[in-house]
Amino acid sequence: MSFGRLITAMVTPFNEQLEIDWNVTGRLIDYLIEEQKSDSLVVCGTTGESPTLSEEEKEALFRFAVERAAGRCKIIAGTGSNDTRHSIHLTRIAEQSGADGVLLVAPYYNKPSQEGLYRHFKAVAESTSLPVMLYNVPGRTGVSISAETTLRLAQIPNIVATKECASVEQITEIVSGAPESFVVYSGDDAITLPALAVGGYGIVSVASHIIGADMKRLIEAYTEGRTAEAAQINARCYPVFKGLFHCPHPVPNPVAVKAALRLKGLPVGGVRLPLVDANEQETAFIRNLIG
Repeated sequence: MSFGRLITAMVTPFNEQLEIDWNVTGRLIDYLIEEQKSDSLVVCGTTGESPTLSEEEKEALFRFAVERAAGRCKIIAGTGSNDTRHSIHLTRIAEQSGADGVLLVAPYYNKPSQEGLYRHFKAVAESTSLPVMLYNVPGRTGVSISAETTLRLAQIPNIVATKECASVEQITEIVSGAPESFVVYSGDDAITLPALAVGGYGIVSVASHIIGADMKRLIEAYTEGRTAEAAQINARCYPVFKGLFHCPHPVPNPVAVKAALRLKGLPVGGVRLPLVDANEQETAFIRNLIG
């Protein structure tokens, strides 16, 4: 199973009542595939506001995305949680819904040991035939999957990738020790090019909602040996990479990218509490950022 090199962690569109807007969700999926050149979409990930989506909403989103994509891209279902049994339950729902793979975030808040992390991911992977992508984002979860633990997990046949947000150094360690069948994605848009340079395979992106086609060109330029061109594209993209998280001060994802999509004419709605929408200053910054 290949998820491709450009994966978009998709927002969940809401209407004015902050319920899922299925019409806009369909439009967004088409736009991300056709205009922004996504190879795969993650639904119900952090950018999709998974903490405030109900189980029923997640199942409906899995099914809807699979049907709307209709084979044009892969659908990766966010099924991770800090409860192993519940992660297994959601993963089985994703498999029944026709998803192509699952994304499993490191269990948050309860701070498991490295052995606990290993057993958690192993148990979920063994509950499904779907390919599994790990997701290490210590800034959100309070725990980091070590390179050593990731390499242990890479020996499990259907654990095929990781989305790594720790550091370029950790990406380097994982790439240097992983089997050929296991690939590493950056989870930070700003280090897409450095990650590729140390052997990373691609990016699980937020900025690809806005500049995905440019990011695809960046990746293709680098992998085809046109490194100077890749560096030039990266320089053009970098303000957006950073600006969607600092506009002009840090804002939690997906506040800024939802504002950017609204400014581009895709009415994806606001965010659910405890997140709050971009204020006037932030919106003005984002408007200027995306031109």
